[in-house]
Amino acid sequence: MKSDVDRLMRDRGLDAIIVTGGEEFNTARYYLSNGARITHGSIFQVVGKPALLVCNRMELEEAAKSGLDVLTDVELGFYDRYKEAEGNSIRGTALHWSDVLARLGLKAGRIGLYGTWQVNQTIALYEALKTDLAQYEFVYEAENTLIEEAMLTKDAAEIARIKTVAERTNAVMEIAWDFIAGLRRVGENLVDEDGRPVTIGDVKNLVRRELMARGLEDTNMIFAQGRDAGFPHSRGEADMPLQVGQAIVFDLFPRELGGGYHHDMTRTWCIGCAPQEVRETYETVLEAFDISVEAFGLNKPTHLMQEAVLDHFERAGHQTTRSHPSTMEGYVHSLGHGVGIDIHERPSISHLRQDDICQIGNILTIEPGLYYPERGFGVRIEDLFVVDEKGELVSLTPFRKDLVIPLADDSGAAQ
Repeated sequence: MKSDVDRLMRDRGLDAIIVTGGEEFNTARYYLSNGARITHGSIFQVVGKPALLVCNRMELEEAAKSGLDVLTDVELGFYDRYKEAEGNSIRGTALHWSDVLARLGLKAGRIGLYGTWQVNQTIALYEALKTDLAQYEFVYEAENTLIEEAMLTKDAAEIARIKTVAERTNAVMEIAWDFIAGLRRVGENLVDEDGRPVTIGDVKNLVRRELMARGLEDTNMIFAQGRDAGFPHSRGEADMPLQVGQAIVFDLFPRELGGGYHHDMTRTWCIGCAPQEVRETYETVLEAFDISVEAFGLNKPTHLMQEAVLDHFERAGHQTTRSHPSTMEGYVHSLGHGVGIDIHERPSISHLRQDDICQIGNILTIEPGLYYPERGFGVRIEDLFVVDEKGELVSLTPFRKDLVIPLADDSGAAQ
Protein backbone atom coordinates (compact mmCIF):
# COMPACT_ATOMS: atom_id res chain seq x y z
CA MET A 1 0.00 0.00 0.00
CA LYS A 2 1.02 3.63 -0.40
CA SER A 3 1.40 3.83 3.37
CA ASP A 4 4.25 1.31 3.05
CA VAL A 5 6.40 3.47 0.76
CA ASP A 6 8.55 4.97 3.51
CA ARG A 7 9.21 1.52 5.02
CA LEU A 8 10.00 0.08 1.60
CA MET A 9 12.51 2.86 0.98
CA ARG A 10 14.26 2.01 4.25
CA ASP A 11 14.19 -1.72 3.44
CA ARG A 12 15.94 -1.02 0.12
CA GLY A 13 18.51 1.32 1.61
CA LEU A 14 17.14 4.34 -0.24
CA ASP A 15 17.39 7.88 1.09
CA ALA A 16 14.88 9.15 -1.44
CA ILE A 17 12.88 8.25 -4.53
CA ILE A 18 12.04 10.26 -7.63
CA VAL A 19 9.13 9.37 -9.91
CA THR A 20 9.31 11.20 -13.21
CA GLY A 21 8.01 10.98 -16.76
CA GLY A 22 6.64 12.68 -19.82
CA GLU A 23 3.15 13.04 -21.29
CA GLU A 24 2.32 9.34 -21.61
CA PHE A 25 0.29 7.59 -18.92
CA ASN A 26 2.61 6.88 -16.02
CA THR A 27 1.53 4.19 -13.56
CA ALA A 28 4.01 5.09 -10.82
CA ARG A 29 3.28 8.82 -10.98
CA TYR A 30 -0.49 8.24 -11.13
CA TYR A 31 -0.24 5.94 -8.12
CA LEU A 32 1.82 8.18 -5.85
CA SER A 33 -0.01 11.36 -6.93
CA ASN A 34 -3.36 9.78 -6.03
CA GLY A 35 -4.52 9.93 -9.64
CA ALA A 36 -3.66 13.57 -10.38
CA ARG A 37 -4.27 14.25 -14.09
CA ILE A 38 -0.95 15.82 -14.98
CA THR A 39 1.09 15.39 -18.14
CA HIS A 40 4.39 16.64 -16.73
CA GLY A 41 5.85 16.65 -13.26
CA SER A 42 7.99 14.63 -10.88
CA ILE A 43 7.45 13.36 -7.35
CA PHE A 44 10.30 13.63 -4.83
CA GLN A 45 10.11 11.79 -1.52
CA VAL A 46 12.84 11.71 1.10
CA VAL A 47 12.72 9.07 3.83
CA GLY A 48 10.71 10.29 6.79
CA LYS A 49 9.27 13.31 4.95
CA PRO A 50 6.09 13.94 2.94
CA ALA A 51 6.27 13.67 -0.83
CA LEU A 52 6.67 16.79 -2.97
CA LEU A 53 5.09 17.05 -6.44
CA VAL A 54 6.95 19.45 -8.72
CA CYS A 55 4.82 20.42 -11.70
CA ASN A 56 4.58 22.76 -14.65
CA ARG A 57 2.84 26.01 -13.70
CA MET A 58 0.05 25.28 -16.21
CA GLU A 59 -0.92 22.20 -14.20
CA LEU A 60 -0.83 23.65 -10.70
CA GLU A 61 -4.57 23.20 -10.05
CA GLU A 62 -4.56 19.61 -11.29
CA ALA A 63 -1.43 18.83 -9.25
CA ALA A 64 -3.04 20.27 -6.12
CA LYS A 65 -5.78 17.61 -6.37
CA SER A 66 -3.11 15.02 -5.51
CA GLY A 67 -3.22 16.09 -1.88
CA LEU A 68 0.60 16.24 -1.89
CA ASP A 69 2.78 19.25 -1.22
CA VAL A 70 3.09 21.02 -4.59
CA LEU A 71 5.58 23.49 -6.02
CA THR A 72 6.02 24.63 -9.61
CA ASP A 73 9.25 24.29 -11.53
CA VAL A 74 9.27 28.09 -11.91
CA GLU A 75 9.23 28.59 -8.13
CA LEU A 76 12.17 26.21 -7.88
CA GLY A 77 14.27 28.01 -10.47
CA PHE A 78 14.15 25.53 -13.33
CA TYR A 79 14.54 28.17 -16.02
CA ASP A 80 17.65 29.57 -14.38
CA ARG A 81 19.13 26.09 -14.51
CA TYR A 82 17.94 25.68 -18.10
CA LYS A 83 19.80 28.88 -19.01
CA GLU A 84 22.88 27.66 -17.15
CA ALA A 85 22.74 24.44 -19.19
CA GLU A 86 22.69 26.54 -22.38
CA GLY A 87 19.28 25.24 -23.44
CA ASN A 88 20.05 21.57 -22.85
CA SER A 89 16.78 20.46 -21.23
CA ILE A 90 18.19 17.15 -19.97
CA ARG A 91 21.15 18.72 -18.17
CA GLY A 92 18.90 21.56 -16.98
CA THR A 93 16.58 18.97 -15.44
CA ALA A 94 19.47 17.26 -13.65
CA LEU A 95 20.66 20.55 -12.17
CA HIS A 96 17.08 21.43 -11.24
CA TRP A 97 16.74 18.14 -9.38
CA SER A 98 19.78 19.00 -7.26
CA ASP A 99 17.97 22.17 -6.16
CA VAL A 100 14.81 20.23 -5.27
CA LEU A 101 16.74 17.63 -3.28
CA ALA A 102 18.68 20.31 -1.43
CA ARG A 103 15.42 22.07 -0.58
CA LEU A 104 14.20 18.77 0.88
CA GLY A 105 17.33 18.60 3.02
CA LEU A 106 19.09 15.80 1.13
CA LYS A 107 22.57 16.88 0.11
CA ALA A 108 23.86 13.37 -0.61
CA GLY A 109 22.51 9.82 -0.62
CA ARG A 110 21.09 6.89 -2.53
CA ILE A 111 18.07 7.67 -4.73
CA GLY A 112 15.74 5.25 -6.53
CA LEU A 113 14.40 6.26 -9.96
CA TYR A 114 10.90 5.27 -11.17
CA GLY A 115 8.35 6.28 -13.75
CA THR A 116 7.74 6.15 -17.50
CA TRP A 117 9.54 8.19 -20.13
CA GLN A 118 11.02 7.87 -23.63
CA VAL A 119 13.93 5.41 -23.52
CA ASN A 120 16.41 7.80 -25.15
CA GLN A 121 15.50 10.63 -22.77
CA THR A 122 15.65 8.33 -19.76
CA ILE A 123 19.15 7.16 -20.64
CA ALA A 124 20.32 10.72 -21.34
CA LEU A 125 18.93 11.97 -18.03
CA TYR A 126 20.53 9.09 -16.12
CA GLU A 127 23.92 9.91 -17.63
CA ALA A 128 23.49 13.61 -16.82
CA LEU A 129 22.57 12.79 -13.23
CA LYS A 130 25.71 10.70 -12.79
CA THR A 131 27.87 13.49 -14.24
CA ASP A 132 26.36 16.57 -12.64
CA LEU A 133 25.05 15.18 -9.34
CA ALA A 134 27.93 12.96 -8.29
CA GLN A 135 27.08 13.49 -4.60
CA TYR A 136 24.07 11.22 -5.13
CA GLU A 137 23.93 7.58 -6.17
CA PHE A 138 21.03 7.07 -8.58
CA VAL A 139 19.81 3.47 -8.73
CA TYR A 140 17.10 1.50 -10.52
CA GLU A 141 15.39 -1.82 -9.85
CA ALA A 142 14.97 -4.19 -12.77
CA GLU A 143 12.15 -6.17 -11.14
CA ASN A 144 10.16 -6.38 -7.90
CA THR A 145 10.41 -2.63 -7.65
CA LEU A 146 9.41 -0.54 -4.67
CA ILE A 147 6.37 0.72 -6.59
CA GLU A 148 5.31 -2.80 -7.57
CA GLU A 149 5.70 -3.94 -3.97
CA ALA A 150 3.55 -1.08 -2.70
CA MET A 151 0.88 -1.75 -5.35
CA LEU A 152 0.77 -5.44 -4.41
CA THR A 153 -1.89 -4.74 -1.78
CA LYS A 154 -4.69 -2.18 -2.09
CA ASP A 155 -6.08 0.09 0.60
CA ALA A 156 -9.80 0.56 1.27
CA ALA A 157 -10.13 3.50 -1.13
CA GLU A 158 -8.48 1.58 -3.97
CA ILE A 159 -10.63 -1.48 -3.36
CA ALA A 160 -13.77 0.67 -3.38
CA ARG A 161 -12.80 2.12 -6.77
CA ILE A 162 -12.09 -1.30 -8.23
CA LYS A 163 -15.44 -2.56 -6.95
CA THR A 164 -17.25 0.21 -8.82
CA VAL A 165 -15.34 -0.62 -12.00
CA ALA A 166 -16.30 -4.26 -11.47
CA GLU A 167 -20.00 -3.42 -11.09
CA ARG A 168 -20.00 -1.38 -14.30
CA THR A 169 -18.05 -4.02 -16.23
CA ASN A 170 -20.46 -6.76 -15.17
CA ALA A 171 -23.38 -4.57 -16.26
CA VAL A 172 -21.85 -4.15 -19.73
CA MET A 173 -21.24 -7.90 -19.98
CA GLU A 174 -24.97 -8.37 -19.28
CA ILE A 175 -25.84 -5.92 -22.06
CA ALA A 176 -23.65 -7.84 -24.52
CA TRP A 177 -25.32 -11.13 -23.52
CA ASP A 178 -28.81 -9.65 -23.95
CA PHE A 179 -27.91 -8.11 -27.31
CA ILE A 180 -26.70 -11.44 -28.68
CA ALA A 181 -29.64 -13.34 -27.20
CA GLY A 182 -31.97 -10.97 -29.05
CA LEU A 183 -30.51 -11.73 -32.49
CA ARG A 184 -32.16 -13.98 -35.04
CA ARG A 185 -30.57 -17.05 -36.58
CA VAL A 186 -30.45 -17.46 -40.35
CA GLY A 187 -28.63 -20.68 -41.15
CA GLU A 188 -25.37 -20.52 -39.18
CA ASN A 189 -25.24 -16.73 -38.98
CA LEU A 190 -26.83 -14.25 -36.58
CA VAL A 191 -28.71 -11.29 -38.03
CA ASP A 192 -30.30 -8.15 -36.59
CA GLU A 193 -33.92 -7.10 -37.00
CA ASP A 194 -33.16 -5.76 -40.48
CA GLY A 195 -31.68 -9.07 -41.57
CA ARG A 196 -28.11 -7.75 -41.60
CA PRO A 197 -25.40 -10.17 -40.43
CA VAL A 198 -24.00 -9.10 -37.06
CA THR A 199 -20.22 -9.11 -36.74
CA ILE A 200 -17.69 -9.25 -33.94
CA GLY A 201 -17.01 -5.59 -34.67
CA ASP A 202 -20.67 -4.77 -34.03
CA VAL A 203 -20.49 -6.40 -30.60
CA LYS A 204 -17.25 -4.62 -29.74
CA ASN A 205 -18.66 -1.26 -30.77
CA LEU A 206 -21.72 -1.83 -28.59
CA VAL A 207 -19.49 -2.75 -25.64
CA ARG A 208 -17.28 0.31 -26.15
CA ARG A 209 -20.29 2.63 -26.21
CA GLU A 210 -21.73 1.10 -23.06
CA LEU A 211 -18.38 1.29 -21.26
CA MET A 212 -17.97 4.93 -22.23
CA ALA A 213 -21.47 5.72 -20.97
CA ARG A 214 -20.37 4.35 -17.58
CA GLY A 215 -17.10 6.25 -17.34
CA LEU A 216 -14.93 3.35 -18.49
CA GLU A 217 -12.77 2.76 -21.55
CA ASP A 218 -11.93 -0.32 -23.56
CA THR A 219 -8.29 -1.42 -23.38
CA ASN A 220 -8.38 -3.68 -26.46
CA MET A 221 -10.86 -6.36 -25.39
CA ILE A 222 -10.73 -9.92 -26.68
CA PHE A 223 -13.78 -11.23 -28.52
CA ALA A 224 -12.42 -14.19 -30.46
CA GLN A 225 -14.54 -16.82 -32.21
CA GLY A 226 -13.79 -20.35 -33.42
CA ARG A 227 -10.15 -21.00 -34.26
CA ASP A 228 -9.19 -17.51 -33.05
CA ALA A 229 -10.50 -18.43 -29.59
CA GLY A 230 -7.80 -21.10 -29.51
CA PHE A 231 -5.12 -18.40 -29.25
CA PRO A 232 -5.39 -16.81 -25.76
CA HIS A 233 -4.59 -13.25 -26.87
CA SER A 234 -6.21 -13.21 -30.29
CA ARG A 235 -8.44 -10.14 -30.29
CA GLY A 236 -10.87 -11.53 -32.89
CA GLU A 237 -11.61 -10.22 -36.39
CA ALA A 238 -14.00 -7.27 -36.55
CA ASP A 239 -15.56 -8.30 -39.86
CA MET A 240 -16.22 -11.93 -38.85
CA PRO A 241 -19.97 -12.69 -38.62
CA LEU A 242 -21.25 -14.16 -35.38
CA GLN A 243 -22.05 -17.82 -35.90
CA VAL A 244 -24.18 -20.34 -34.06
CA GLY A 245 -22.32 -23.01 -32.09
CA GLN A 246 -18.84 -21.44 -32.30
CA ALA A 247 -16.88 -20.99 -29.07
CA ILE A 248 -16.32 -17.32 -28.25
CA VAL A 249 -13.73 -16.18 -25.69
CA PHE A 250 -14.83 -12.75 -24.43
CA ASP A 251 -12.16 -11.14 -22.21
CA LEU A 252 -13.19 -7.68 -21.01
CA PHE A 253 -10.71 -5.62 -18.99
CA PRO A 254 -11.67 -1.93 -19.04
CA ARG A 255 -10.31 0.81 -16.85
CA GLU A 256 -11.53 4.15 -15.58
CA LEU A 257 -11.76 6.68 -18.38
CA GLY A 258 -8.43 8.32 -19.12
CA GLY A 259 -6.42 5.90 -17.01
CA GLY A 260 -7.04 4.44 -13.58
CA TYR A 261 -8.14 1.18 -12.02
CA HIS A 262 -9.18 -1.89 -14.01
CA HIS A 263 -11.53 -4.82 -13.77
CA ASP A 264 -10.79 -8.08 -15.61
CA MET A 265 -13.20 -10.89 -16.51
CA THR A 266 -13.60 -13.56 -19.17
CA ARG A 267 -16.53 -15.66 -20.25
CA THR A 268 -16.72 -18.33 -22.94
CA TRP A 269 -19.95 -18.40 -24.91
CA CYS A 270 -21.54 -20.46 -27.64
CA ILE A 271 -24.57 -18.89 -29.30
CA GLY A 272 -27.65 -21.11 -29.57
CA CYS A 273 -25.90 -24.40 -28.94
CA ALA A 274 -22.47 -25.84 -28.11
CA PRO A 275 -20.63 -28.81 -29.68
CA GLN A 276 -20.09 -31.75 -27.34
CA GLU A 277 -16.30 -31.33 -27.37
CA VAL A 278 -16.62 -27.70 -26.32
CA ARG A 279 -19.11 -28.61 -23.59
CA GLU A 280 -16.76 -31.25 -22.17
CA THR A 281 -13.78 -28.90 -22.27
CA TYR A 282 -15.82 -26.16 -20.64
CA GLU A 283 -16.74 -28.45 -17.76
CA THR A 284 -13.07 -29.35 -17.29
CA VAL A 285 -12.11 -25.66 -17.15
CA LEU A 286 -14.96 -24.86 -14.76
CA GLU A 287 -13.75 -27.67 -12.49
CA ALA A 288 -10.25 -26.17 -12.64
CA PHE A 289 -11.67 -22.80 -11.65
CA ASP A 290 -13.35 -24.30 -8.59
CA ILE A 291 -10.23 -26.28 -7.67
CA SER A 292 -8.08 -23.13 -7.76
CA VAL A 293 -10.49 -21.25 -5.48
CA GLU A 294 -10.43 -24.16 -3.03
CA ALA A 295 -6.62 -24.16 -3.09
CA PHE A 296 -6.48 -20.52 -1.98
CA GLY A 297 -5.23 -19.82 1.51
CA LEU A 298 -4.20 -16.61 3.23
CA ASN A 299 -0.40 -16.33 3.45
CA LYS A 300 -0.01 -19.44 1.30
CA PRO A 301 2.24 -19.26 -1.79
CA THR A 302 0.22 -18.40 -4.88
CA HIS A 303 1.96 -21.06 -6.97
CA LEU A 304 0.09 -23.78 -5.06
CA MET A 305 -3.13 -22.66 -6.74
CA GLN A 306 -1.53 -22.96 -10.17
CA GLU A 307 -0.09 -26.37 -9.35
CA ALA A 308 -3.51 -27.66 -8.30
CA VAL A 309 -4.85 -26.64 -11.71
CA LEU A 310 -1.87 -28.16 -13.51
CA ASP A 311 -2.50 -31.45 -11.70
CA HIS A 312 -6.18 -31.37 -12.71
CA PHE A 313 -5.55 -30.64 -16.39
CA GLU A 314 -2.75 -33.17 -16.69
CA ARG A 315 -4.88 -35.89 -15.08
CA ALA A 316 -7.55 -35.11 -17.68
CA GLY A 317 -5.01 -35.65 -20.48
CA HIS A 318 -4.28 -32.04 -21.42
CA GLN A 319 -0.80 -30.72 -22.05
CA THR A 320 0.37 -27.87 -19.81
CA THR A 321 3.39 -25.59 -19.67
CA ARG A 322 4.71 -27.80 -16.87
CA SER A 323 4.35 -31.14 -18.65
CA HIS A 324 5.19 -29.71 -22.10
CA PRO A 325 6.88 -26.28 -21.71
CA SER A 326 6.77 -25.51 -25.44
CA THR A 327 3.18 -26.58 -26.00
CA MET A 328 0.93 -24.43 -28.19
CA GLU A 329 -2.27 -26.15 -27.09
CA GLY A 330 -3.86 -27.21 -23.83
CA TYR A 331 -3.11 -25.00 -20.82
CA VAL A 332 -0.59 -22.46 -22.06
CA HIS A 333 -0.55 -19.67 -19.46
CA SER A 334 -0.46 -18.98 -15.74
CA LEU A 335 -3.55 -19.10 -13.55
CA GLY A 336 -3.77 -15.40 -12.79
CA HIS A 337 -2.23 -12.09 -11.83
CA GLY A 338 -2.79 -8.98 -9.80
CA VAL A 339 -4.90 -6.14 -11.19
CA GLY A 340 -4.97 -2.46 -10.35
CA ILE A 341 -3.78 0.63 -12.23
CA ASP A 342 -1.99 -1.83 -14.52
CA ILE A 343 -3.92 -4.75 -15.91
CA HIS A 344 -1.04 -7.07 -15.03
CA GLU A 345 0.41 -6.55 -11.57
CA ARG A 346 1.66 -8.78 -8.80
CA PRO A 347 0.98 -11.23 -7.33
CA SER A 348 1.67 -13.74 -10.07
CA ILE A 349 -0.09 -17.11 -9.84
CA SER A 350 2.40 -19.28 -11.67
CA HIS A 351 4.39 -22.43 -10.96
CA LEU A 352 7.41 -20.54 -12.31
CA ARG A 353 7.25 -17.94 -9.54
CA GLN A 354 7.61 -19.25 -6.01
CA ASP A 355 7.92 -16.08 -3.91
CA ASP A 356 4.47 -14.45 -4.09
CA ILE A 357 1.97 -15.16 -1.33
CA CYS A 358 -1.75 -14.43 -0.91
CA GLN A 359 -2.20 -11.32 1.27
CA ILE A 360 -5.05 -9.21 2.55
CA GLY A 361 -5.61 -6.42 0.04
CA ASN A 362 -4.62 -8.43 -3.04
CA ILE A 363 -6.79 -7.93 -6.12
CA LEU A 364 -6.20 -10.88 -8.43
CA THR A 365 -7.63 -12.87 -11.31
CA ILE A 366 -8.27 -16.59 -11.52
CA GLU A 367 -8.47 -17.59 -15.19
CA PRO A 368 -7.85 -21.21 -16.17
CA GLY A 369 -8.24 -22.08 -19.84
CA LEU A 370 -7.74 -24.75 -22.49
CA TYR A 371 -6.93 -23.92 -26.11
CA TYR A 372 -7.16 -26.03 -29.26
CA PRO A 373 -6.92 -23.75 -32.30
CA GLU A 374 -6.57 -26.56 -34.83
CA ARG A 375 -9.76 -28.09 -33.43
CA GLY A 376 -11.45 -24.71 -33.76
CA PHE A 377 -12.03 -23.57 -30.19
CA GLY A 378 -10.69 -22.26 -26.90
CA VAL A 379 -12.20 -21.93 -23.43
CA ARG A 380 -11.35 -19.54 -20.62
CA ILE A 381 -13.24 -18.56 -17.45
CA GLU A 382 -12.05 -15.61 -15.38
CA ASP A 383 -13.23 -13.77 -12.28
CA LEU A 384 -11.57 -10.92 -10.43
CA PHE A 385 -11.21 -11.44 -6.68
CA VAL A 386 -10.28 -9.40 -3.62
CA VAL A 387 -8.65 -10.89 -0.54
CA ASP A 388 -10.79 -9.10 2.02
CA GLU A 389 -10.00 -7.95 5.55
CA LYS A 390 -11.03 -11.38 6.89
CA GLY A 391 -8.50 -13.07 4.61
CA GLU A 392 -11.23 -14.56 2.44
CA LEU A 393 -11.23 -14.71 -1.35
CA VAL A 394 -14.28 -12.78 -2.58
CA SER A 395 -15.31 -12.59 -6.23
CA LEU A 396 -16.01 -9.19 -7.79
CA THR A 397 -17.45 -10.89 -10.86
CA PRO A 398 -20.94 -12.27 -10.19
CA PHE A 399 -21.91 -12.54 -13.86
CA ARG A 400 -23.27 -15.98 -14.79
CA LYS A 401 -20.96 -18.71 -16.06
CA ASP A 402 -23.39 -20.28 -18.55
CA LEU A 403 -21.76 -21.55 -21.72
CA VAL A 404 -24.72 -21.27 -24.11
CA ILE A 405 -26.53 -18.03 -24.91
CA PRO A 406 -30.06 -19.19 -25.83
CA LEU A 407 -31.64 -17.31 -28.72
CA ALA A 408 -35.05 -15.80 -28.10
CA ASP A 409 -35.89 -16.41 -31.77
CA ASP A 410 -34.31 -19.60 -33.14
CA SER A 411 -36.82 -20.07 -35.95
CA GLY A 412 -34.08 -19.83 -38.56
CA ALA A 413 -32.39 -23.04 -37.43
CA ALA A 414 -33.75 -25.00 -40.37
CA GLN A 415 -32.96 -22.37 -43.00
